[in-house]
Formats: sequence, C-alpha cells, structure tokens
Amino acid sequence: MILVKTQRDLLLAPLQSVSGIVEKRHTLPILSNVLLEKKGDRLTFLATDIEIQITTSAELADGDGDGAMTVGAKKLQDILRSLPDGSEVTLNLEDKRLQLKAGRSRFNLQTLPAEDFPRMAIVETEPQRIEVSQKQFRHLLAQTQFAMALQDVRYYLNGLLLLVDGGELRSVATDGHRLAYACMPLGENVSLPKQELILPRKTVLELNRLLADSEDPVYIEMTSNQIRFRFANIVLVSKLIDGKFPDYERVIPASLKNLVTLNRTALLQSLNRAAILTNEKFRGVRLILTSGSLKIVAANAEHEEAQEEIEIEYSGDAVDVGFNVGYLLDVLNNASSESIEWGFNDANSSALLTLPGNDSFKYVVMPMRI
Repeated sequence: MILVKTQRDLLLAPLQSVSGIVEKRHTLPILSNVLLEKKGDRLTFLATDIEIQITTSAELADGDGDGAMTVGAKKLQDILRSLPDGSEVTLNLEDKRLQLKAGRSRFNLQTLPAEDFPRMAIVETEPQRIEVSQKQFRHLLAQTQFAMALQDVRYYLNGLLLLVDGGELRSVATDGHRLAYACMPLGENVSLPKQELILPRKTVLELNRLLADSEDPVYIEMTSNQIRFRFANIVLVSKLIDGKFPDYERVIPASLKNLVTLNRTALLQSLNRAAILTNEKFRGVRLILTSGSLKIVAANAEHEEAQEEIEIEYSGDAVDVGFNVGYLLDVLNNASSESIEWGFNDANSSALLTLPGNDSFKYVVMPMRI
C-alpha cells in the first residue's frame, strides 16, 4: 500500500520539526520513533519523550491509502537528508515494514505499531490563553535561557520561569550564581490573573530552535501542570516542573551606589581575549575599575597572565572584583545593544547589568574570590 508519494523536502521539513526531542537511547525503544499517521491527503508527524510532545503535518496530494505506524526518527531523517534535492520519495507500508523509494535507492525500515505509541494526555481544563509574535517571544527566551542551571539538584532551577502578571509576560532563569530577567507587554487593554509556570530546559531549547524570527503569532495556552504552544503548523505540549521558583525580586539589587556605562563590543572582545588564559576550572577574571579606566586581568595555574585595559568615563568608587568570565560572556553575547550598564555597591555584593534606557532586562551576577 503506497502511503505517500511526494517531494523529499515536503517530508523532511516536518520531520525535522518534531525529531529534535527524540532521544537516541531510551528505555522504551518506541520513543526513538516518530509516529506517522496518514488520513486522506494529510500526513501527521508526532514525537514525544513523555515530558514533551510535538505534532505537525503536511499536505500530500498523492498516496492511495490511510494508515499509521512508528519508525525510527533518526534513521528516516538521515535517509531523507542524504537524498538529492528535489527527489521524489515514495513511502510504502508492507508487512510491518516501511519501504522508502527514491530514484534507484531502496530502504526497508522496521516499524512498531502505532497503537503502542505513548501519546501525552492533553489537560482538558480551560486554559489561560495569550498571543504574542514569534519574534518577541523568541527574543524574550533568548534574553534569559542561558542562565538556566544544567543539572542542579534543585530541579526547579533546571528550567525557566514564565510569569503572566496583568498585561506583562516575564521570563526568569537562574542557576544560583547569576539571574537573568526579561519582560514584554502583552498588548493594550490586556490584564490577566497572575500565573507562574516553570518550563523544562528541553522545552525552552526546542522553542528557541522552532520559533521563527517573524511577526507570525504563537498562541500560548497554560494550565496548572501543562503548557501548549501553537505556531506555524506546529503544536508543542509540555509538562511543567512542579516546584517553587526562587523569589527573583529579592535577588535584584534595589539600590546601587556606582554605575558605569561600557561599550558592549569592546568589553566582549577584551573578555574573550582574557578568557584564553583563565583557569579552566574556575574561569575567574578580575575587573579593576578606577577613574577613567577598566582593567581586566586573568591568570592561570601556569603563572600566565592576560591584561586588557579599556578607557571609560567613570569617576565613582574604585573597585577590584572577580567574576566568572563565562557568566559575563553569556550576557554580552545575548544582548543586542551598543552599550551595557554595570551597577554595583562594592566588591562583595552582586553586580547588576542592564541595557541603557531599557527597564525590560536585568542580569544579576555574584562576584567570586580570585
């Protein structure tokens, strides 16, 4: 039975959309597969890792039968990628095997029954809905996601806080050593009840991969333990992390004695050069701020040293403070402004990095002893 006869790209694009969450090695072999479901001229692609589920579909004119099966996502993707552009591909389901034909190429792939595929249960309670542009939402995530913890025992830090409050959508991430905060308006006359959600790290990274840099909308539907994103031709459903996120407002310094404005590119380039000679384990750099000058000093266990100096306009308190250079590079690489403001009280208190004239982004970083 010929399920599908179409161009390679019409299969590859939707397959790539869903297969990012597929685990290569899983205790359940079927979770390494993608579910293909043909109904009429529509082919639906579905992948899940139990925590996240992504669905998309493609309109395919040719094919003389309906059916469903699961097949290895990575193998199918690798085969389609390896075929020449513009290839015509035929998918044929016979005797529990999926045969893929393209030109003189033939591939027979093992399938597993569609009815055994573990679909996520969709929460049916009435969700809270918001609509924002893909570009705005992707930018909101990009401003904070780099501060998420990687494998912290405080599991709620291995994700990102998404908070709806009145007419504002906020995003916060922290790993306990630094914190990134960003917010965006939800539009005129929008006022929603406060709701806090912690998105898993993998969900955030998938959204960053899938969202387009366009004004097309993304519809976000939120319940107490699940969140759904609908955009383009994709539906992404994710479980939420059950936990209490730290009170980020207490972490952000309320008052600062000293403030200096720095050229972002010049600072980024100087830190990148100095980072070459940092200790690989601690990655510490010293920032020595005096009137009219910022010195950046790095050293390592081999007694090698790097020193950079930037001329600045500053006449406040002198300070000699250490930071993890990776934390500084993260924020500088993800900011798009020409300048960045560094506010501080002394060498032992948190530093606050902000963008001039922009209250919608704040980055707090703890100092380190060097």
